[in-house]
Amino acid sequence: MKKIFIVLTVAVLSLGLLAGCAEEKTEIASQSAKTEVETTTNKNIAEEIGYGAEGASADNDLTLEEMLTYAIQDEYLAHGEYSYITETIGEQNPFTNIITAEEKHIAELEIIFETYGYTVPEDLSVDYLIPQDNVTESLETGVQAEINNIAMYEKFLEQELPDDVRSTFEFLRDGSESHLAAFQKKL
Repeated sequence: MKKIFIVLTVAVLSLGLLAGCAEEKTEIASQSAKTEVETTTNKNIAEEIGYGAEGASADNDLTLEEMLTYAIQDEYLAHGEYSYITETIGEQNPFTNIITAEEKHIAELEIIFETYGYTVPEDLSVDYLIPQDNVTESLETGVQAEINNIAMYEKFLEQELPDDVRSTFEFLRDGSESHLAAFQKKL
């Protein structure tokens, strides 16, 4: 009788453990699916209204969070584009210097996101990169990207903004003006 009780106890405990493992695997799969849906949804929204400066130029009713989102998207895009260029055509200035500046721009925006309690958006820039075949095309892409970035910040600066956000946008716009000059000089 004791043997039957022990065997049954072990069987019940084993089933309980198996059920717990199955439940944990289901929960992990559910979380993974949720993350994938959120990423897909964010990407779909970016495709519908545009990503970075492109999206900002098409959106005329901007909240502070939307401005910050477009700004960081555009900084992600510049960083991703210039990194891609140096990986494919080789490291050279002004791209290598500007990549470092873009990292600082992203860090500045992350501080503002945190200050206002907004979630920093995921970097989806890899989906929006423009492949380049040579240095001249890359420089021309850099010129246009910086022109668009400056226009985006000018648009934002026309709005009522908290002082810290205004000074950050001015700093980022001024940085883009320097980048534009560097690309134009190299062309």
